[in-house]
Amino acid sequence: MTRTKKTAILILSLALVFALAAAACSKKAETQAATVQTVSEFQGTVRAALGRYMYLSSAQGFDLVLPGFDAATLVGKSIAVKGNLLLDHPPVFLVDSVTSGGQTVYTRSQDFRAEDFIEMKAREAVPALAVTGFNKPEEWEGKGEGKVYGRLEKGATNAIVLSDDAGKETARIIIDSMSTYSNYYVQKLRLFDKFWFYLKVKDSVAAADRRKTKEIFHADVFDVGLY
Repeated sequence: MTRTKKTAILILSLALVFALAAAACSKKAETQAATVQTVSEFQGTVRAALGRYMYLSSAQGFDLVLPGFDAATLVGKSIAVKGNLLLDHPPVFLVDSVTSGGQTVYTRSQDFRAEDFIEMKAREAVPALAVTGFNKPEEWEGKGEGKVYGRLEKGATNAIVLSDDAGKETARIIIDSMSTYSNYYVQKLRLFDKFWFYLKVKDSVAAADRRKTKEIFHADVFDVGLY
C-alpha cells in the first residue's frame, strides 16, 4: 500500500471518529435539553397561606403568589395550580389559575407587583446586628436596618427574644408591625424555633426600662427566613 493511500485512509478514519463524537455530543445535549423543562404546574394540599402568598410542599423553594386573592381561603384544600416562575423575582411563582375539586377557584387578572415582597439581593444587603445585651445601645442605634437571629414570642406585645450560645435570654425587641410576607414566612417556618428577622430599627427603650424588661428597641419586621 502506497503512502498516499495510507494517508487517505488515516484521514477518513479520523473524520469518522470526529463525526461519531459529534453525534454523541449532540444526542447528549438533546437528552439534557429534554430533562430541563420549565415547571408550570403543581399539585398538593395547601399548608400555609396568607394574603396573596401560598405554599405547597410539592413546590419547595417557591413562593406561590396569587395577586388580588386571599390565599388563606385555600388552607387545607387539595389544589392544582398553573403558572410560571418569575426569573426576575425569584422565588416567586406567579399563579395563573387554581382548581380544587374540579372547579376553578382562581384566575389571575392582575400582574405581579413587588409590594411587600423582598428581593433576594435586598435581603443579602441587610447586615446582621451583633446585639450582645440590653445595655449597649451603640449596637443598634443609628443602624437603620438589620437582621437578628431569635425566637418569636407572641402576646399582648409581640417580641423577638434574643439569647446567647447557652440559650440564656439576653434581650428583647418589641415588634410594632410585621408585613404580610413576614407573617406568611412565620407560617412556613412553624417547625423551627428560631430564625432570622429582617427589621427596621426604630426608637430605643428608655435605659431604666431596658434594665427591668430587657426590651431594647422597637422595630418593624419586613422579612423572615432561615438565613
